[in-house]
Formats: sequence, C-alpha cells, structure tokens
Amino acid sequence: MQSRENLKDKKRIVIKIGSSSLTHAQTGSLNMDKMEKLVRIITDLRNQGKDVILVSSGAIAVGRKALGFTHKPEERSVKQACAAVGQARLMMVYQKLFAEYNQVAAQILMTKYTMINDVSRQNAQNTFNELFKMGVIPIVNENDTVSTDELDLSFGENDTLSAIVTALVGGDLLILLSDTDGLYTDDPHKNKDATLISCVYEISEDLNGMAKEAEKDSLGTGGMITKISAAKIATNSGADMVIINGDNVRNIIHVLEGRELGTIFYAHKAENFNLMDYIETSQYR
Repeated sequence: MQSRENLKDKKRIVIKIGSSSLTHAQTGSLNMDKMEKLVRIITDLRNQGKDVILVSSGAIAVGRKALGFTHKPEERSVKQACAAVGQARLMMVYQKLFAEYNQVAAQILMTKYTMINDVSRQNAQNTFNELFKMGVIPIVNENDTVSTDELDLSFGENDTLSAIVTALVGGDLLILLSDTDGLYTDDPHKNKDATLISCVYEISEDLNGMAKEAEKDSLGTGGMITKISAAKIATNSGADMVIINGDNVRNIIHVLEGRELGTIFYAHKAENFNLMDYIETSQYR
C-alpha cells in the first residue's frame, strides 16, 4: 500500500494554478496576496533543492481585465489579443514577486506543435533541464496568442498541459490547484451526499463516470473530466498527482508533509509509456 508520507521525498514537482484560483471572483483582478504566497512557497521548495515548474493560467483573464472587457470574449482573435496583453502583465507580476525572494523565473510558452514535432519537443526538454541546473523556476503557459483549435494545435486547458510537462521533464509529482477540495463521487454543489475520494490507485471506468463535466465558470476552462485525463498521463508516466483546493496555497506544503488533503492519484508507470500516444489521442486534448 502506497503512503502519502513518500510525498515529502519528491524531487521534481509541477504545480498548476488556474485562472479562477489566481483572480478575485468579484472583479476578475489578480489576487496579489495569493500570488505572493504561492511565489514564496515555490521559492522555498527550490531552496530545499527541489526542481519546481509552475504552470500558470490567467493570461486571457488578465488581458481582458486590462482591456476593459466585462465578459469572456468568444471570438478567437479577441481572445488572442487579450492573451498577448495579459501574458506580459502576468509575467511582469511573477518576475517582480520572485525577484523579491532573489529567485530567477523564466517564461516558457508552448503549443501542441511543441510536443508533436520531435525537434521542438527535444528542445523544450533540453531547455527545462538547463533551467533546472541553473536553479531557475520555469513558468509555463499555453501560447494562446498563436495556438488554434481549428488546426488541432491547442492543448485545450492547462490541466492537460501540466500533465504533459510532468511527463516531459520526468516529474515525480503533479499538484493541481483547483476550486474544489478534490474528486467527489458526485458534484458536491448539487448532491449533498457526495463524498470526497481520498486515494485513487486505478482510474477505472466507474471513476470516469463520476467525473461529470463541471459547469465552466467565467474564468476557468477545465472541469473534473480534464483532471482525470491529466491523471492518466501523469500516473502512467510515473508521477503521483494530487488535486487540492487552491483557495489556500499553503495546501501545497501540507500535501508535501503527507497530510490527507484532496485526492491523490498514485503513480503506476505504464510499460513502454510513450507520451506521444497521449498527445495524439483526441480525448486528451
């Protein structure tokens, strides 16, 4: 039987935070207090000698706020314009916060093409490894300015992207900061009898059935189904994955202390695991 106590020994950690966890629900503006705490925690993990990658959503949300949009735009060109403005602003905030702790951060923007092209994928992997050697924190997002659903070059959301990045760099733990406490037997907002699933050792068809598509809010794009898909990629690549509530970013520390928080999907590395099999399969988009 696997134990959460082993999480304290993880050496290469990917942390994903979504737009809804980064911003204030009332205004859509960045939650600076939460971002500062997140940066401090990640820097401290780096100070412990761990390699850490932050997969951060928020570019479109930040851009649309800066450009005065009150509703989520539907037109792709408008979304991409918002992403272009928002990504620069988001990285400016991250760079400033990390600098306060004498930590260097780097921006890596990816599209699906980065992964399906052999040369680009190897270059991305080499870049991550060099940044780790230099003690740099990579901050990853999908390149929303150029990625297109029409050409099947979009990951769709950052749950999938974070799992793919975990597999690419040989990560041993993926932490998804969510707006729920973890995976439930049913939607807890609609069913008061829904219970939290603490541990998942195998992703069965029954489990897939439980992960009903959550209603998308005005900011986030990923429901529980995308998290199950991410778990398949991460666990088959050899990494544990934990879903925790992002309201309190200190939950990251609690998870690494082995506390019973959220839902953990235990690794079971697939024989002959090939990341490209997952990237090229449409159900993981």
